[in-house]
Amino acid sequence: MSTRVLVVDDDVRFRDLAARLLAALGFDVAGEAGSCADAVAVAEAVHPDAALIDVNLPDGTGIDLSERLTRGPGTLRVVLTSSDADAAGGTAIARARAAGFVPKDE
Repeated sequence: MSTRVLVVDDDVRFRDLAARLLAALGFDVAGEAGSCADAVAVAEAVHPDAALIDVNLPDGTGIDLSERLTRGPGTLRVVLTSSDADAAGGTAIARARAAGFVPKDE
């Protein structure tokens, strides 16, 4: 059984690209969302194993979203991403309870 991933980004083109790349690597893209509110609803519906979350979302931060999603039951793992390579420093990643950060240009 492959890892089920939730992709959260307000840029639909990035979500599509990320979903295609994850699927090509053998991950199951369980859902997509463009905002914090949508991400919470989708996560509650599909129970992903992992999430790729943009740091800057229209209704909040990916850091706050990550913190919220990782506090629930289960072992959801989060990787944060942003076009701003400095968007999530070490303390932000720790506060978000994220596994790490990947700049979008990588």
